[in-house]
Amino acid sequence: MTTKVLLAWSGGKDSALALQRLQRDPQVVVLGLLTTFVERYGRVQMHGMRRVMLEAQAEALGLPLYPVWLPPQANNAVYERAVRQALAPLQRSGLDAVAFGDLFLQDIRTFREQLIAPTGLNSLFPLWGEDTHALSREIIREGFHATVVCVNPARVPATLLGRVYDEGLMRELPDGVDPCGENGEFHTFVQDGPNFAWPLATMVGVQRQWEGHLFADLLPIAMRVQPRA
Repeated sequence: MTTKVLLAWSGGKDSALALQRLQRDPQVVVLGLLTTFVERYGRVQMHGMRRVMLEAQAEALGLPLYPVWLPPQANNAVYERAVRQALAPLQRSGLDAVAFGDLFLQDIRTFREQLIAPTGLNSLFPLWGEDTHALSREIIREGFHATVVCVNPARVPATLLGRVYDEGLMRELPDGVDPCGENGEFHTFVQDGPNFAWPLATMVGVQRQWEGHLFADLLPIAMRVQPRA
């Protein structure tokens, strides 16, 4: 018997690796990607990526994207209600579980589990507890191409913004910085990977600052190219 799963999708490298793990499990069927957007801006709540960029990822991955719309600076109660409302129609279609790409922050995992528990669905964490140095190497080795689109300049150099997530960047991270950015040091956006039917062609646009973080506005050059042979 298979488990039908929806993946909480940020568009970043951890989400991409979690998706690959799920897709390689013969007992799992991934039904789609769940992403939270801020209504006023049409951008991902976590790192400010435009909705069109997440839609391009979903198309390349061959999966539907299910948006969760939030008002600016939504509190936890608003967030929880919006997520559960988005899950309701999928539950009627046979959804069994929601998966998350979290790595080791127990308070975040507990929040996720408490969010999902009232729905009767299971919570899955396919990357949980794994060594993040090993995970960072796996992401690069597997061929995921990601760009750093948000940094906390109090934790990492601002010059990392817009950089490719590769071994060179790993060597430049200050001591104590998690190589997957799990403590909020930086966030990424994935343009290509082994489960993408085609790469996304993008360019780094205007950089901006908000609430102590720096953001790079990643823009499409072409939303679709020829699929791989």
